[in-house]
Amino acid sequence: MSVFDNFDMGKYAVYVWSSYGLALIVLVASVVLPLMQHRKQLRILKRQRRAGRLEQ
Repeated sequence: MSVFDNFDMGKYAVYVWSSYGLALIVLVASVVLPLMQHRKQLRILKRQRRAGRLEQ
């Protein structure tokens, strides 16, 4: 028995592997997008603090 036998899904391989890929994309996006938004908000707050619009 080969390792590749476990990955062979027969005629359903396209559907199985594409669903795994889509799930991976969604999981990565659910981590990366909030982090990017958080960093953006921090940059905005730092700019506002430097401009004197926010008190410490």
